[in-house]
Formats: sequence, structure tokens, C-alpha cells
Amino acid sequence: MTIRFVLLVNKQGQTRLAQYYEYLTIEERRALEGEIVRKCLARPDNQCSFVEHRNYKIIYRRYASLFFLVGVDGEENELAILEFIHCVVETMDRYFGNVCELDIMFHLEKAHFMLEEMVMNGCIVETNKQNILNPIQLMDKTT
Repeated sequence: MTIRFVLLVNKQGQTRLAQYYEYLTIEERRALEGEIVRKCLARPDNQCSFVEHRNYKIIYRRYASLFFLVGVDGEENELAILEFIHCVVETMDRYFGNVCELDIMFHLEKAHFMLEEMVMNGCIVETNKQNILNPIQLMDKTT
């Protein structure tokens, strides 16, 4: 699986978390995020959650006030990525207790750490929620 980036965006289009697995300059990232967010947030709920943009396929899903957007290669399985997004949300729910935008804002490093435990170099390497959360819980115990 080749995930190129993961974005968490609120309903106003503000990026709350961005994780890239390929090199893009800050200007390229800013432009790409702006284009994708405008395109995805403008779509009505009755349309599918897959959008092609440039050389990416964007798979997104809305949970409460957050949009989870994942950019992948064109050949990637959309349903597998939707399942990955759901796994990310369930993992964050288990840790934060019904994750919301404020949890991401105030604990950004932990949200990044969860993603880093799940994805390495654009490949999904872990989906077991307890295996993902164990290192974070160990860090919490030491502080």
C-alpha cells in the first residue's frame, strides 16, 4: 500500500494534522492541502468519498467535526483505505475517549505518534489498536 499523506481537517477547512510520506516543499503542501480541502468539503454527503486530484486518489471520511483525508496512488483499494481511516478513528477514540478536534489540537504529538505506529513509509504496518496504544500508554506512565 502506498499512502502519500494523511490529513485531518475541520469543517472550516483548517488543517489540524498533516503527515506526509513523500517529500513536498512547504509551498507545495500548502497548495495541495488547499485544493484538496476545498474539493472534498464542497462535495455533498450523497456523493462517494473518493476523489481524483492530480496524480493522487483522495479517500476521505467525516467523523463529527473532523474530515480524515488520505492521499494514495491511483491503483490503491479505496475500501481498504476507508477501513484504515476507521481504524485510525477507533484507535484515537480508545485513547482519547470519543476523539474530537480539541483532542488533536492539544495532543498533536500523540496523534502523530499513533499514525507513525500504524504507517511506515506509506505502508500500513499495524492495525491492532492495543499494539498501537501500548507505547503511548507506557510514555504516559513515565510522565
